[in-house]
Amino acid sequence: MNMPPETDNKVGLVVAAHPDDPDFGAGGTAALWTTLGWQMHYLVVTNGAKGSADPEMTSERLVPMREVEQRNAAEELGVMSCTFLGGEDGELEYTREYLGGIVKAIRRIQPHVVFTHSTDIIHRRALEADPADPLSEWRGFINHRDHRCTGEMTIDAVYPTARDRLNFPEHLEEGLECHKVAELFIWGSMLANYDIDITDVIQTKIRALTRHVSQFGDRGEDFIANVEKRWSSADGRFYEHFERVSLPVF
Repeated sequence: MNMPPETDNKVGLVVAAHPDDPDFGAGGTAALWTTLGWQMHYLVVTNGAKGSADPEMTSERLVPMREVEQRNAAEELGVMSCTFLGGEDGELEYTREYLGGIVKAIRRIQPHVVFTHSTDIIHRRALEADPADPLSEWRGFINHRDHRCTGEMTIDAVYPTARDRLNFPEHLEEGLECHKVAELFIWGSMLANYDIDITDVIQTKIRALTRHVSQFGDRGEDFIANVEKRWSSADGRFYEHFERVSLPVF
């Protein structure tokens, strides 16, 4: 099992596009690392206003509902804080405002590692097979544009924007120091090189996901079975997969 990085700064920040995305992408790791003494934090970039197939639902009702659900899920996982930038679901653009919001969170929290979405347009993973086997059966699915935009802004925020004092100097005036993130963990990447064994906390991850009642409340046991299958491996254990990137220290 890959263990957390060796560091005295046991702080992690998960930056995700929509409510429930941080739990899907890194919820197991968040739950596991908190048991190992880490402080984990969430930053959600959009308001989740479009995430409902219910013909009776409105965005005005859905936004506060999804925020409460995300806070409840974060609490289930032991996540210390959950912050929302309020971008419009489905309409996210790479802007200086949202980049600044992510940079500000990094400077406030001072994480050793930041987790975020892949910028790949298509995600692919092997089904019931070893991804290293060229004969594996693969499934592809589209990576939401909000996810890609969030991933791109987060990567830019991590390096070099949060590091450089002349970027967003107003943060310094607010008492926030520049910060060098040491590592970036990207979920959904085709270049995944780091598997975290979340077997001991898979049920915690599932409980967190089921806190998103507006999204999954009516799916019952089928949802739980599909979730378990999504992170299961041929060895009978459960993993979250990341592309791990170590960043320059200069």
